[in-house]
Amino acid sequence: MTTAVSDTSTTTLLRFATAGSVDDGKSTLVGRLLHDSKSVLSDQLEAVSLASRNRGQDAPDLALLTDGLRAEREQGITIDVAYRYFATARRRFILADTPGHVQYTRNMVTGASTAELAIILVDARHGVVEQTRRHAAVAALLRVPHVVLAVNKMDLVDFAEPRFASIAEEFTSYALGLGVAEVTAIPISALGGDNVVEPSARMDWYGGPTVLEHLETVPVSHDLTGCPARFPVQYVIRPQSAEQPDYRGYAGQIASGILRVGEQVTVLPSGLTSTIEGIDALGREVDVAWAPQSVTLRLADDLDVSRGDLIAPSAAAPRTGRDIEATVCHVADRPLTVGARVLLKHATRTVKAIVGDIPSRLTLDDLSQHPAPGSLAANDIGRVVIRTAEPLPVDAYADSRRTGSFLLIDPADGTTLTAGMAGDAFAAHSAPARETSATDDEGWDF
Repeated sequence: MTTAVSDTSTTTLLRFATAGSVDDGKSTLVGRLLHDSKSVLSDQLEAVSLASRNRGQDAPDLALLTDGLRAEREQGITIDVAYRYFATARRRFILADTPGHVQYTRNMVTGASTAELAIILVDARHGVVEQTRRHAAVAALLRVPHVVLAVNKMDLVDFAEPRFASIAEEFTSYALGLGVAEVTAIPISALGGDNVVEPSARMDWYGGPTVLEHLETVPVSHDLTGCPARFPVQYVIRPQSAEQPDYRGYAGQIASGILRVGEQVTVLPSGLTSTIEGIDALGREVDVAWAPQSVTLRLADDLDVSRGDLIAPSAAAPRTGRDIEATVCHVADRPLTVGARVLLKHATRTVKAIVGDIPSRLTLDDLSQHPAPGSLAANDIGRVVIRTAEPLPVDAYADSRRTGSFLLIDPADGTTLTAGMAGDAFAAHSAPARETSATDDEGWDF
């Protein structure tokens, strides 16, 4: 594959994540991708070569390009999410190499939460295993639009086409059943570089794209302007100056959509309405602003607006409520139980909440729902019903990743407990699992 020098400032950006079971070769694939696309600086390659020699290896271990922590290098496994930035003549990339161990599945949630594509590796000798299904489920829940199945270590199965076809058929059927929109299967040998950047002469039966070719050409849309506008308020600006004694601006990043001067908007959760009087962006006034710009809004009316409020067009404001039904991935070692007191962080707002019910837990083997599990352990995926102390304007995650997602946090020490994706609507029922008074004995007002 030939490449030409171009101005990367005009190319599109693709965020993608890699995932797979232990020893499937994720870090080696990423290292090979960086090395063969000439995206590794000479000093980086020299450092990897030195580390490889210290471990008794003759050739550079390309996996070390992403295993950045000393503990990872010593154990030969990926622990943390390793981010790398690189570019080719056709596209810029931000990749997240996520861990393979089951106890680090929660780290994949972090890596894939902003990804437009996920590469899921499978060892050609072992085929689809439980962790493969778990990663496919996480990709589906996070609404990652494109999934690549990279069947690795084809050299260890004599580059057999029937073996590849069997694995691809099993995984594709499973992923489509989860709701994944698109699956592209590619047979590779990351160690030898087959079908990673250059086509493999040892698998001439395969006529599809290499991994890099697919990454460079897969359709990517960053256009959030077609969605209803959502503006979470981060900061209220009240400068004390003689030139602008009455200035009041609401600063933040537009999560989606377009905002225009003169547009009628609603401030949530209060429900107060006003009109956008002005928009300040980068120190100057503009008439129109769109996602993901960071701007300051000025409203025509003097309203009580503070950090955590959401400003949205009055004609397309989200529903506001206190009962949220959602799919979650539990990421903490401490189980999530019915009745647990938590903090719920949504956009720029954090409120007290109680886990009212855990209706089901997903069984990855057959995609069945285990009813009423009572609790969720680390890495479990399940449905929860949450009652919040204050109403929240939460979109469905399918409509908006930004305003349809939330975190559950331990109020005692600030530990992140659970990553949540709101369902298509708020729960039709209140959380009935435990009775709460208007203000319970710990001052939690519900």
